[in-house]
Amino acid sequence: MLKEIQAHARQLKAETYALYLAYRDPRVPWYARVLGLLVVAYAFSPIDLIPDFVPVLGYLDDLVLIPLGMALVLRLIPAEVMADCRAHAADVMAQGEPVNRWAGAIIVLIWIGGLALAVLLVARLLRR
Repeated sequence: MLKEIQAHARQLKAETYALYLAYRDPRVPWYARVLGLLVVAYAFSPIDLIPDFVPVLGYLDDLVLIPLGMALVLRLIPAEVMADCRAHAADVMAQGEPVNRWAGAIIVLIWIGGLALAVLLVARLLRR
């Protein structure tokens, strides 16, 4: 059973990377790119909407939000583009998992910016 879970996790990582590649493909419509970027950013983000240490709900968002988001985006991307991206992702994953520190840094900065904006809005509301 553990091997099945590990295989599923590897397949999900490969599919997420393929979705990232599809986001960069000019054949993908702009709205699919935007939604794809959000899904990939959330999947690769070290910060979750519900922290993982919260019992049950912490992992539930990863088990529900990411697959639902991916399913929606995959419906918006042309099949031939996803086939190309999956093949490229399989080649890259066979050589080892890709690492993009710039993308990670940008995701963390977006979360920090969102948190700062939320704090400013709450402070503004409390001053009234």
